[in-house]
Amino acid sequence: MVRHVAIIGAGVGGLASIKCCLDEGLEPTCFERSEDIGGLWRYTDSMDGRRVSVYRSVITNTSKEMSCFSDFPCPEDFPSFLPHSLLLEYFRMYAQHFDLLRHIRFKTTVVSVKKHPDFTTSGQWDVVTETDGVQESHVFDAVMVCTGHYQEPHLPLASFPGIDTRFKGQYLHSQEYKDVEAFRGKRVLVVGIGNTGGDLSVELSRVAAKVFLSARRNTWVFSRVSDQGFPFDMVNTTRLNHFLDWLLPSALTKRIRFRKFNSWFNHANYGLASTKSSNFKIIINEELPFCLLSGTIVLKPNVKEFTENSAVFEDGTTEENIDVVLFATGYIFPFPFLEESVRSLFGDNRDLYKRIFPPQLEKPTLAIIGLVQLTGSVMVGAEMQARWVTGIFAGWNKLPPASRMMADVLKQKLPVKRNPSERENLKISFISYTDEIASCAGVKPNVLKLLLTDPRLALAIFFGPCSPYQYRLVGRGKWSGARDTILTQWQRTLKPLRTRVVDDSSNSFHGWCWMCLLALPVVALTAGFLLSKYPQPGWSSWARPQP
Repeated sequence: MVRHVAIIGAGVGGLASIKCCLDEGLEPTCFERSEDIGGLWRYTDSMDGRRVSVYRSVITNTSKEMSCFSDFPCPEDFPSFLPHSLLLEYFRMYAQHFDLLRHIRFKTTVVSVKKHPDFTTSGQWDVVTETDGVQESHVFDAVMVCTGHYQEPHLPLASFPGIDTRFKGQYLHSQEYKDVEAFRGKRVLVVGIGNTGGDLSVELSRVAAKVFLSARRNTWVFSRVSDQGFPFDMVNTTRLNHFLDWLLPSALTKRIRFRKFNSWFNHANYGLASTKSSNFKIIINEELPFCLLSGTIVLKPNVKEFTENSAVFEDGTTEENIDVVLFATGYIFPFPFLEESVRSLFGDNRDLYKRIFPPQLEKPTLAIIGLVQLTGSVMVGAEMQARWVTGIFAGWNKLPPASRMMADVLKQKLPVKRNPSERENLKISFISYTDEIASCAGVKPNVLKLLLTDPRLALAIFFGPCSPYQYRLVGRGKWSGARDTILTQWQRTLKPLRTRVVDDSSNSFHGWCWMCLLALPVVALTAGFLLSKYPQPGWSSWARPQP
């Protein structure tokens, strides 16, 4: 029986894991190598190479209503998208409200995690930690690794001939970037067009002499601000859209998605992406199109090689007098504290059952939390993982036999090109994955049942944002405030904008309600047909995994 649980890391996954352990009556001990909570989101000016933190200007890409802990909404006066300082303040509120800090040992590094000699029968782990140069040994019944996937910078110098032999300028990884001052008046080349590469290019364009952005793949850009000014994720991450993605042919949904992206600006005109592209990525950036339009950022293809002071690109063009090369090439996650026999069981998260458990272990007492990149908030996914895992540790939830877990892992592993720098290999549908884990934990809401018992709530759940509060309506950990929180989420979104009130007789909220009511018969008929064809309970049997 699991009782004592080691939690490694006091970021968002670690905090959620502590709270979930306490909910299940377990005894957690969290080890955090820094002096405070927050993990990646705790900004620091320190250039300590061992710690990864956000840069000074970063703002969340997912809105507060779609990113918060499922039983602890963000304050209504917080803006929809949070600077790192406000997000860290929210984490502090959460930790204080649930009295989590007393379970954290700060300035303590986990040196090693090894199987206990009788692991095959006990499932226990030997954990060695170090505080102020003094090592200490512990024995735990289970371990939850909450270090995420931003662990060590991936700097692929071998893919860029000449960068470390001929190039006379400076090169660095985005992990070392804090603010723009060191780049003022310089010609900067940013390599990599993920969210970080796009953000840093825009920020640098305000002070640099010139910014070049090298993109290897087709990239679609969208804004956090969607229809009628609402957050994009609240408008688009809905069960209705998820249902349509399942119902419609993938070629059609892809075409609709590309048309939506191009309704903002034609990506082909900007050299970013073509509707004919099959290999692409999606980033969030409101300012990048204008910077390209104004010439403060120049988009370039992949770099072929570097000379003493220039970059040669794969299309044969050359940019001279490059002062700094900034690699926004992602991270790897080596988990150096895990013994090799355990670490070798998973090359990436696709080798893990449900992206959490190494299925080959004799006892399922090691869980990797937060090593998943969702199309929505990873914070919500990490909390859901922690709820399921602690339920397993406490004996409420059960895992299938190892053979079935291995079969599931092999089924989920798609033949994709492996590249340790690409988080695309981790990306899966937010609703598909969260619903899948929620079903395993017994906390997934049944929309059809709610249509009969609480139609208003059912409409909000199906047509509205798939916010984390939905997973507190039923099952273990049910929260009495979940219903009201779901029904008032749009008001909390608008509240921080009401600093100057204008007279507007139109009411989009009531229009949305009428649309839901008119669509209800169609949804009910469709649901009835599908249930007659697929008689499994709930919606989970329809959910098609997203690549």
